Amino acid sequence: MDELETLYSSVNPDINLTKQVQKLHRLTVYGRWLFVGLLWLTVAPWSLWSLREEIALWRQYFTWVAVRYGLYFHPFATLGLAFCIGMTVAVLVWQSRNILFGLPQQDKERLEKQVFRIRQQGPSHPLWKWICQ
Repeated sequence: MDELETLYSSVNPDINLTKQVQKLHRLTVYGRWLFVGLLWLTVAPWSLWSLREEIALWRQYFTWVAVRYGLYFHPFATLGLAFCIGMTVAVLVWQSRNILFGLPQQDKERLEKQVFRIRQQGPSHPLWKWICQ
C-alpha cells in the first residue's frame, strides 16, 4: 500500500492540491448558480411586477410591437429581465465549456493560486473549512 501511494505521489506530487482545486471549482459553480437563483428570486419578480399592465395587454392582444413598446417604455424592468437572462446564459455557457472542453489552463492556475492563498491564510480564511478540511 505504501509503494502504491509513493508511486502515485511521484506521478502527482500534490494530490491534495488537485482535490482542493476541484472543491474550489465546485464552490465557484455553486456560487454562480446561487447568484443566478437569487437574481431570479429578487430582480425578475420586481421586473415582471413593473410590467404587469403590459403583460395583461399582451395576454389580450399579443403582438411583437406591443412587447417591443412595453419593454421600451419600462427601461428598468427591461434591464432587470435582461440582466437575469444574461447572467443565466453566461453561467450556462461557462459551465458547458468547462464540461465539454475541461478547465482552461489559465483558470486552473488561478484556482491553484487561490488555494495557495487560502492555505497560507489558514483557518481564518472564510473558505478554509470547505476547501482544506
